[in-house]
Amino acid sequence: MREYLFTIALCATLCFLITPFIKELAMDAGAFMHLRSRDVHKSVTPRWGGLAMWLSMAITLLIVTHLPLVGKSYGREASGIFLAATFIMLLGALDDRYDLDSITKFAGQALAAGILLLHGVQILWLPINGIYILPSNIGQLLTIFFVIVVINAVNFVDGLDGLATGIVAICAASFFAYSYLLAVVNGFNRAGAPSLITAVLIGMCVGFLPHNYHPARIFMGDSGAMFLGLLLSAAAITLTGQIDANAITNKGSGFALLPLLLPFTVLAIPLIDLGMAIVRRLRAGRSPFAADSEHLHHRLLDMGNSHRRTTAILYACTAFFAVPPVVAAFLPLWTALVAASVILGFVVLLVRESVTNTSEIKKKVVLSK
Repeated sequence: MREYLFTIALCATLCFLITPFIKELAMDAGAFMHLRSRDVHKSVTPRWGGLAMWLSMAITLLIVTHLPLVGKSYGREASGIFLAATFIMLLGALDDRYDLDSITKFAGQALAAGILLLHGVQILWLPINGIYILPSNIGQLLTIFFVIVVINAVNFVDGLDGLATGIVAICAASFFAYSYLLAVVNGFNRAGAPSLITAVLIGMCVGFLPHNYHPARIFMGDSGAMFLGLLLSAAAITLTGQIDANAITNKGSGFALLPLLLPFTVLAIPLIDLGMAIVRRLRAGRSPFAADSEHLHHRLLDMGNSHRRTTAILYACTAFFAVPPVVAAFLPLWTALVAASVILGFVVLLVRESVTNTSEIKKKVVLSK
């Protein structure tokens, strides 16, 4: 655990120190966000945050490869994840600068998933009536679909200062806890790609958040959102490939389901927002990829919440979906219920206070008239 904590701290420090230089580079290169009607920021802000994250990851991996335990995590899968992440980051950087069309980005996302497949990162089984070993072609299609969904879920939620960064940090922390504890409890190898990748993810997000939190001085852009989404999806897939599914099934079906379900539970808020956006736009006769200002964070802002309160509400909602499943996997169910109740209580408190504030504002407006 100490080596993973060192990895997190190193990556966070590097990302924090590198980001200001990337901010200046992005402005000089013209990779910045112009003001648009649907945006909530009030000034021209540089993008390319993903480049700062990628540099911090690359340097961190070069250093921690010499650690006794974490160094054993390197292999074909880790190499494939790094190459795919590099490709998707470069694609996102081009989009941040030149605004690529959605078809090009989808093709690039599929190609990044293909790089993962070439390096053995693939969904191999599903917990259906025990353990169902997938035919290779079906597993490959599911892998590509899974990667694209997670990438776009993270990308869709990146609409408010610090929102996507914090949500991914919570997701990565939950997934790291699950993968590491799973190895400890079941005697698996603790030096695995899932733990390494999620540790790096946590570090990148923690280091980038001070620059990205409201008021943001730099955005992660598509270079960061797609990059983080790919790493999170790859960590989930590699975990399913490294564990003995039959051994886990013997301990309970929840253990077998969780490696594949956890990415969806921890990404519940982005996935809900993604699904609602697609349905909303299709009903309106628009393209599901057409941008609008009706995302969850826009609605919370319309309720009178500040940027920071809106972010806090969505952070807490993410924790509500992410933490209890991990707790339930290793502790009695009542412990998970207690954790869920505490987090839910915090969410209700935040929302109730925002509703109260909105009501007071409306009363003042009525009285002023």
